[in-house]
Amino acid sequence: MLDAVEKVLVFVEVRYRKNTAFGAATDTVDHAKQLKIIRTAQHYLQQHAKFEEYICRFDVVGLESDLKYPKITWIKDAFEA
Repeated sequence: MLDAVEKVLVFVEVRYRKNTAFGAATDTVDHAKQLKIIRTAQHYLQQHAKFEEYICRFDVVGLESDLKYPKITWIKDAFEA
């Protein structure tokens, strides 16, 4: 018997910093920004009932340095709602 496939809806916040002198791009997703992302996701889910059975995940992607060859940091499941 096959296991049920989990349906996951991923909300991704992408941040860019040309210079990391004041911290990494991913560091800019502080608690206040997380709350805004969560509220936006809740609003989206209220408008799209087809996703009500999905598990939601919040990822953060940080791009740093030159956009032609950026350093990319991807944090899966960066925070919870």
